[in-house]
Amino acid sequence: MALAWTHAMRMAAGASTKPTHRGQRRRRREATRACAKLAKDADFDTQVFEKEAVDFAGSKEYIVRGGRNVFSNVKDAWKNIKTVGVIGWGSQAPAQSQNIRDTLQEIGMEDQVKVMIGLRPGSKSAAEAEKAGFDPENGTLGEVFDVIKQSDLVILLTPAAAKATLYPKILEAMKPGATLGLSHGFLLGVMQSEGAAFREDINVVLVAPKGMGPSVRRLYEQGREVNGAGINASFAVHQDVTGDATDVALGWSVALGSPFTFKTTLESEYKSDIYGERCILLGAVHGMVEGLFRRYVRQGMSEEDAFKHSAESITGRVSKTISTKGMLGVYNMLDDAGKEEFMRAYCASLKPAMDICYECYEEVASCNEIRSVVMHGARLERFPMGKIDGTRMWQVGKEVRATRKEEDIPLNPFTAGVYVATMMATILTLREKGHSYSEICNESVIEAVDSLNPYMHARGVAFMVDNCSTTARLGSRKWAPRFDYNLEQQAYVAIDEGSGIDEEIKQAFLDDPVHQALAACADLRPSVDISVSASGSENAGSVRPELVAS
Repeated sequence: MALAWTHAMRMAAGASTKPTHRGQRRRRREATRACAKLAKDADFDTQVFEKEAVDFAGSKEYIVRGGRNVFSNVKDAWKNIKTVGVIGWGSQAPAQSQNIRDTLQEIGMEDQVKVMIGLRPGSKSAAEAEKAGFDPENGTLGEVFDVIKQSDLVILLTPAAAKATLYPKILEAMKPGATLGLSHGFLLGVMQSEGAAFREDINVVLVAPKGMGPSVRRLYEQGREVNGAGINASFAVHQDVTGDATDVALGWSVALGSPFTFKTTLESEYKSDIYGERCILLGAVHGMVEGLFRRYVRQGMSEEDAFKHSAESITGRVSKTISTKGMLGVYNMLDDAGKEEFMRAYCASLKPAMDICYECYEEVASCNEIRSVVMHGARLERFPMGKIDGTRMWQVGKEVRATRKEEDIPLNPFTAGVYVATMMATILTLREKGHSYSEICNESVIEAVDSLNPYMHARGVAFMVDNCSTTARLGSRKWAPRFDYNLEQQAYVAIDEGSGIDEEIKQAFLDDPVHQALAACADLRPSVDISVSASGSENAGSVRPELVAS
């Protein structure tokens, strides 16, 4: 499939070469130069792994390929690591701890490096950790700060609110020369907003898988059958006091099963990640499908058909097409009438979606969104988050999924146009803000269609909104209505009033260099799709129970 995707994406990427409006060309050149500068700044040196140059739409970036054939390099990368302490048991911790443990066993290092889980006393997660094979009797399950004190690599995977309140004690408990490992740059944003700094005698690194924990675990398990299956990851070295922090981070990423790892910074990661999950990854798709469902019901569709033409179309046909053929592949699959309807929806939706994307990015970059998450976290005990899956739309969705036939899922041109416009708005904002193409493609496209959307398709968008990380759940609830209302009040009104196709917007979409960047990503794509069932029968390892429930 990877080869087919590469061919289809490259054909699509070269589909149009007509000139665009001067202002659009200028903005694109400026954004591409910003991407290229960031890519140049993101070069790195490794003494253990093979670094590979990749051309992302004219921007040279560097990656490290993973796979079981390079697991053995973890021995050299972690030559000074004797204890890995994984703190927490949320979405990522079960997957990462088990993947690392299994990799160490596969390369014969299980007696040289101990993987421990750190939980607070009385944690309800202790039973789940024990079920996954971590046991206080053999020293692999312990109290948070006891584990931190023992660990050479502390992988901090607690909820955002816990990081925000506990980080001074966590930093104080670490051994000099130890490495603090983060899978989200959130903590840096918190510390910047408070004027705090990391201890100067520790390493600080990041490895951020571009998918939720169950995807990280499930694809690692599938990788036992097909080498290279996994979830891509970014890495960052924020502080290196021992001289080997880069290889420690790359060893961590390879041990997780990442097919390829690209470099970022903690600041760039938290901006793109927190922003992305509020936009096309979760918040925008949540608001979009609810608005489209209402629209289609008003237009006379049955509730079942309205659900199929909104949520099912996005998480099914649209996502699968983007995964294998790119965004242009969706457009190219349509007949002439479908292309016209797609483009009318795309042209009307792009600016309203980008309006919200820009606002969201700047709220994240200013740390306002981070402060909002921290404040909300302090209120959660009194005002816990309710579930959204009890509303009528999501009850209809359960009935539709129960009788679903994949071949009957429609590729609705209007729905596809709105979704792709919002995905492009997410992409354009990141590019104009100077993010690299590797980060843009992974945060805005690959994570959506190859990690999150398959779970949404199997169990529902509402299920994902109700069961992802606390930070993402908060963000989706806050920003989904903004996308819903802006599309409803601006895009759909314009369409209903007869707005046509804006030729400049159309041509800009067809010519956009991101299609070339995605084609480059195709060469690096794992040769296997994630396998997810509605019942959880694929058994994605020992992950949070709610994420494997029907």
